[in-house]
Amino acid sequence: MTKLFLTSRIVIILIIMLFQLNSIFGQLDNQQSMTKSGTTAAQFLKIGVDARGTGMGNAFTAMDGDISSMFWNAAGIANVKRIETLFVNNEWLAGVGFQYLGFAFPLKRFGVIGISITSLTVPDTRVRTITQPEGTGEYWGAQDLAANLCFAKKLSDKFNIGGNIKYIQQSIWHSQANTIALDLGALFITPFDGIRLGASLSNYGNDLNMTGRDQKISVDPDPLNQGNVEFVNSLYETDAFPLPLIFRVGISGDILVHKKNRLSYGIDALHPNDNTESVNAGVEFSVGETFFLRGGHANLFRENSEEGLTLGGGFHYRLWGTQTILKIDYSYVNFGRLNYVNRVSLGFIL
Repeated sequence: MTKLFLTSRIVIILIIMLFQLNSIFGQLDNQQSMTKSGTTAAQFLKIGVDARGTGMGNAFTAMDGDISSMFWNAAGIANVKRIETLFVNNEWLAGVGFQYLGFAFPLKRFGVIGISITSLTVPDTRVRTITQPEGTGEYWGAQDLAANLCFAKKLSDKFNIGGNIKYIQQSIWHSQANTIALDLGALFITPFDGIRLGASLSNYGNDLNMTGRDQKISVDPDPLNQGNVEFVNSLYETDAFPLPLIFRVGISGDILVHKKNRLSYGIDALHPNDNTESVNAGVEFSVGETFFLRGGHANLFRENSEEGLTLGGGFHYRLWGTQTILKIDYSYVNFGRLNYVNRVSLGFIL
């Protein structure tokens, strides 16, 4: 029985299991006639944070972990053996700024601790009204923020578990919403030629509800009646929206390992609570664990998806005279009618 045959059977089983989750997880239920797009808040939590994972088509749930696994599958950072850092500062769609900062600290037999901050920022814009279309002299802005604490541990040489607890905040001018969410993940190395299986549940938490002084208004409760109280302070009541809950299962392995060269693959199946199911797939070719080429496709089998083809590369270099490794990675993601997104990740292994 060849590795390819085993891999295809496992992939088919995982995908069938994923697409049957409607009967198991009522919270993740989607109807075929409704994608539920636009029904969740904090959409920035779905943005891939690093160039390596996004270069592989977001198929990183079961990949051999590094610091970026805090986003894809927290169990992966249990494989981190030295202090790692990751920095990302790139332009997201429509001129929005995206920033990510992550640290991972191995604590010998105790496990690995990770800390990260994710920020999505809309540039300040003039406040305009009907009576002052050129601007009131004020500026408004918006920002999304997630502060994350991660812990992962190897229960054996074949099985990792991990989780995140994160504080999430969304703000628009003088209003904001915040909550706490959890991620859970597991990573298992099978006896079939080292094929890895991964699973993660992301963004399990309370709903977000906007509050703030922008929702305070003064109204006349009875405009037809003179002599009563003409102005009463009131509040706009806003709805609460759930977080984008995502269940991922993935498989990864090495197609080719020859001397210092390696060709690895990753396949993820996703079940979100605000869209239809989809599959991500990607490959990574390594030359001496120094030069990397990557490619993939995100959101396979999902209708009306703009995110698709991904390409990328990387260069990891040990700085002269030290044990420090510099990691520079790049990814290109095609977003169809929304054009494309370039990412550059800068990291260090100390």
